[in-house]
Amino acid sequence: MTSHDSEERVAAHATERATAPAPAPPGGGAGLPGGGVGVSGGGAGLSALRGHNTALVLGLLRSAGPAGVSRLELAAHTGLTPQAVSKILARLRAAGLVAEAGRRASTGGKPPTVLRLVPEARYAIGLHLDRDELTAVLADLAGRTVAARTAPLDLGAGASAVLDTVAGQLAALPDEARSSRVLGVGAACPGPLDHTAGVLRRVTGFPDWDGFPLRDALAGRLGLPVVLDKDTNAAALGLARREPDGRGSFAYLHLGTGLGAGLVLGGALYRGARTGAGEFGHQVLQLDGPRCGCGKRGCVEALCLDRAARGEPAEAARILGVGAANLVELLDIDRVLLGGRTVLARPDTYVRGVAGALAEQAGIRGDGGTPAIPVAVAEGGAQAVADGAAQLVLAPLFGAPGTPFGGGAAGTPFGGGAATELR
Repeated sequence: MTSHDSEERVAAHATERATAPAPAPPGGGAGLPGGGVGVSGGGAGLSALRGHNTALVLGLLRSAGPAGVSRLELAAHTGLTPQAVSKILARLRAAGLVAEAGRRASTGGKPPTVLRLVPEARYAIGLHLDRDELTAVLADLAGRTVAARTAPLDLGAGASAVLDTVAGQLAALPDEARSSRVLGVGAACPGPLDHTAGVLRRVTGFPDWDGFPLRDALAGRLGLPVVLDKDTNAAALGLARREPDGRGSFAYLHLGTGLGAGLVLGGALYRGARTGAGEFGHQVLQLDGPRCGCGKRGCVEALCLDRAARGEPAEAARILGVGAANLVELLDIDRVLLGGRTVLARPDTYVRGVAGALAEQAGIRGDGGTPAIPVAVAEGGAQAVADGAAQLVLAPLFGAPGTPFGGGAAGTPFGGGAATELR
């Protein structure tokens, strides 16, 4: 994932809170040692390298799981010297992020010590601010959801009411959500928005939010650093961690109160030059179609939601499939994942409809017997966006998705659990 200003702000905050060793939970600072983001002067390059190396080590520790990994394995897979790995591990252990997981049987000489990530050492909060509902999750360093809450939300009620609802739901999460172990908050909401500036644009159906600095408003209200992104981008980022090789390309299509897409290309989340990629719902399919909340006519979002509201899910799925086929034709992606409450209400219907449209497209193209692009319901269900929002905070700490050390994807050296000892 490309680093943007908001992620760097979270990483810098984490680093500042780790200048002194953090005591073991439940106390202690929330930061990661050795980050170095935003350091000025002659030491900036060295500090940034130290942060990169720490992310490599943390990524491998997370992908190794409870079975853990030895220092020699970490050195071999990161390309760092054993001495450098030992120094990084010493800082991580002092911060309470790493602990011993036992010893392996000796193959000659001293039995190697195995180390593991301590998931409960730090947390991230993920928020999904939908047009009519708020979902808040507390996730640990392993990305596991520790707690979740859902409450009604009226996005049209204005900023003050929305901030009050968010603060109330976070107050109802377990005590860990209010401890110094929380690294930050990932907030995901409908677009369009400016991810780098943390500002909402003319949210479809709620144009009054245009220009509102939601990221900074949430940070001021919650007292934590905040990363803001579109709901579809957040979900796609969370789903990218589940990719078998960490380098796949897919589209996540979210049909709920609106319709959007999250794009992962070559294992990396794609936001576009102005963070406007993925406004999938506003491609026009019917020039004289129904009016869309964006102001145009015949958008795929308006057509899908209209058919769904009429109780015609099969037709809504067919229309969604036409839009998906356009997207596949344009980007040549590996697969399509579906989510959102409208899809989840009739998942089989939507998978069949979209898969049918993609199969028809493959037949028209005559790709020499190449099978159609696979379609499936995304993992995570109704919590996929909120879980992905927590990853907006966590992902930069473990290395970018798509690298060999990208946050525990199954294709990393220890993605399946137990690590193989290097001799």
